Amino acid sequence: MSVVSVSRTAAQPRRLHGVERAAALLLALGQPVAGRVLKQLDADELRQVTRAAAALGAVPAAAIDGLIEDFAGHFTGGPDLLGAASEAEQLLAGALPPDEVADILSDVLGSANHSMWEKLSGLPEASLVEYLQGGHPQFCACVLLKLGPATAAKIAGALPRDLRNDVLRRMASARPMTDGARRIFEAALHDDLLVAGARTAGAGAPARMAEIINRFERADAEDVLSALEQTRPKDAQAIRGMLFSFEDIPSLSVRARATLFDKAPIDRVIMALRGAMPDFRDVVLSSLASRARRMVEAELDGGASASPRDVARARRELADLVLQLAARGEIELREDESAAA
Repeated sequence: MSVVSVSRTAAQPRRLHGVERAAALLLALGQPVAGRVLKQLDADELRQVTRAAAALGAVPAAAIDGLIEDFAGHFTGGPDLLGAASEAEQLLAGALPPDEVADILSDVLGSANHSMWEKLSGLPEASLVEYLQGGHPQFCACVLLKLGPATAAKIAGALPRDLRNDVLRRMASARPMTDGARRIFEAALHDDLLVAGARTAGAGAPARMAEIINRFERADAEDVLSALEQTRPKDAQAIRGMLFSFEDIPSLSVRARATLFDKAPIDRVIMALRGAMPDFRDVVLSSLASRARRMVEAELDGGASASPRDVARARRELADLVLQLAARGEIELREDESAAA
């Protein structure tokens, strides 16, 4: 069954932009074809497409024709699209295991999204106070109701007196949000405080240099850093702390490796392990769930060959995924020395 739904409303033609175009195209293609495409996307791209699909609304067939002009014959006179949460769930169902679908929808659509609120509670109180002061008191009240009591009390106490009293009055009479309002509300918080905050934290010349050097071959990266250490040792040290390559995976904590390989596509893990040293391979295999481990071992023991270019690309993708997870605060690149001891 296609994930395309027929909209009965007389929607006016509109232009799609950015990720909306990808979401509309995937919804129109249906699960079999869309599933093969989705498997090539990383976690962040999947979330962006899912969010766009869920919020797409009605897209007339005329707009679809303009989007896929080269294949207009397949869509002429076809149904309109209706992007909604249920459609987004169907879109992912053909490409990913049920637990991954639930995780993505939980994050994007706000269904029991406890992890996001835990991360927000861990942000510096000053940044939360500054953010909430610039919004409507009702918005502030909704945020404080969702945060942990200790965090909410500290933030409320730091607000200006008049705003604090207004917010607390609103909290006392607050009603439950509708699902649609809650999803928009949580998506805005996620983008404003978690995504934007991670980008801000990584801003600056050392972070930008680290992003560039991370894509060098290991020998070239070491050569550049050695040269930088001669003139700017502090900058070189800061950059080293932001670097990560595929070969550094064993240095991650057990928990970080488990998180990484829970999110990494199995086919990329298999490709990246082609030709890896036995000790390295054992570290990765020990981080996989039992079913995934059996699949990877069976593929690697099958003796299939792969081009060095494909192996290098898969390894780079896994290293990039580590950096993305670290930027979102889901893992730590460097284990705390006192905890390790």
